[in-house]
Amino acid sequence: MPAMAIDSTVPGTVAPGKGERTRGRLLEIAIQRFAADGFRRTSVSDIAREAGLTPAAVYAYFAGKEAFFQAAVDADASALIDEARTGVGLEGFSLDNLVVFLAALRERVDDHPLARRVLAGLEPEVAGRLLTIPSLLGFTALLAELLADAQATGAVRSGVDPAELAIGLETIVLSLLMAELQTGLNVEPERQAGVLAVLDSALRP
Repeated sequence: MPAMAIDSTVPGTVAPGKGERTRGRLLEIAIQRFAADGFRRTSVSDIAREAGLTPAAVYAYFAGKEAFFQAAVDADASALIDEARTGVGLEGFSLDNLVVFLAALRERVDDHPLARRVLAGLEPEVAGRLLTIPSLLGFTALLAELLADAQATGAVRSGVDPAELAIGLETIVLSLLMAELQTGLNVEPERQAGVLAVLDSALRP
C-alpha cells in the first residue's frame, strides 16, 4: 500500500516527505525483527513501539501483518538484487554474466537477513506468496528485456518467448541460491557445469 496521502492544508496530516521517511523507517525495523524472530513470532505492535508509533499508524502504511512482511521482504530483496547488479554490471545478457550475478548474490545475501531467511526456507507458510513481490518481478522483466536484445543481435536463439526464458532463468537462479542456503553446502562445480551446459544448449543460436 502506498504511503498515506499528503495534504498540507489539513491539520494533522503527514508533512511532505515525512510519510515516505516513516514508511522507510518501519521497513528497516521490520526487516531486522522479521529476520530475527520470523513472521509468526514478530508483533506489529513491537515494531510500531520501536518506531515510536501506534499499531494503527503502521496500518496506515500496510494493509495487515502479511502485507507488512511482504513489503519488508521486497525491500530487503530489492537491495540485495541492486547490490549484486551493481557489482556485476548486468547490462547485457550472457551466461558468464548470469554466473557472476549468482555469485554476487551469494556473497551479499548474508547482509540481507530477511531475504536470506526466506531463501533459506524458514518461512514456508508465506514463501509461496512472495514470488510476485515487485523486486523479483522487476528482475525477471529485466532478464526478459536483456534476452530480447540478445535475440535481436543473434546472441541467443530466436523463436523462444524471452519472457518465458526469463522466468526459467529466474527459477534456476532462485533454486541454486536456495539449495546452497538450505543445505549449507556450495553447489558442486560439476553441477554448476551441468547447469551451464543445459542453458548453453537451450540458448545457443
